Amino acid sequence: MDDFTVEWLKRLRVPAGWNYRKSLTLKKKYEFDDFRAELYLQANGPGTFQRLLKVLPKKLSGPAPAAAVPFYYPEAMIGFDLETLETLPKYAGITMMADLARRGYVTASADAYHLTYVKSDLPRECFDRWKIAGEALLRDHPDWCGMGKLAADTSLVVDSLAEDSRVDGNRIGIAGHSLGGKMAFYCGCLDTRVKAVLASDFGIGWDQTNWKDVWYWGDRVEELKKAGMDHSQLLSMSKGKPFFLLAGLYDNEESRRIMLRATGYGSHPEYRDVLNHASGHRPPAEALEKGYEFLDRHLK
Repeated sequence: MDDFTVEWLKRLRVPAGWNYRKSLTLKKKYEFDDFRAELYLQANGPGTFQRLLKVLPKKLSGPAPAAAVPFYYPEAMIGFDLETLETLPKYAGITMMADLARRGYVTASADAYHLTYVKSDLPRECFDRWKIAGEALLRDHPDWCGMGKLAADTSLVVDSLAEDSRVDGNRIGIAGHSLGGKMAFYCGCLDTRVKAVLASDFGIGWDQTNWKDVWYWGDRVEELKKAGMDHSQLLSMSKGKPFFLLAGLYDNEESRRIMLRATGYGSHPEYRDVLNHASGHRPPAEALEKGYEFLDRHLK
């Protein structure tokens, strides 16, 4: 294990004493026109739980490919409220979980830790919840960080897929946009069960986006920079895993240069690809389609 791998794992590994009983409890099933859905409650820490939503194709003829789709909360990735069916226009065009289910994937997403780590009466869309949760996590676990928590919680989503008999455990991928792209990148690089990664405009460079916010890395970004650590090393830790980046605003040609520094892609340079649509933060439909096609090539 090289020095950089040791340093990354030291900073991201769950802290000592982070012990709890794993559980996943089915709460409700839903039937929609394009897919079926199942809502679960999953333990994600000592005394805390995350809502986890699975979305399944209407017809499954055998173990299917699967994708974890991390984001703020799962309904955003299907584009409507489960109970009222009210649409969520804020997330129109990036409903990766619903899109992939329509392509034959079993998909899963869960609440991010700003909704689970501390109790709050603030609306789930209120961004102040991120600061409150990030500061609380740092107080409780000074040697951990928000990205470590996000990666750990996303691996629990992968657990839910890997342990599902309807899923082919050798064909699990991960996809995410923005915050979800950060979560997909970290979990995808660290979790060997994830076979392919699609990430959209998350800002792979330290100065490209808000890695310094307390709910991600906080002040430790400067430590990482001084230690010569960057995300090309994290991508190298995936050992040449297929990775497709949709660049648009925060990611750009500098992102491509960072990716090209990653090792492990000598035999399959096509496994590491970038589409820079350069049309803003939200990917257009044709760019997302290219990302889905990338997952199809590696998971179907």
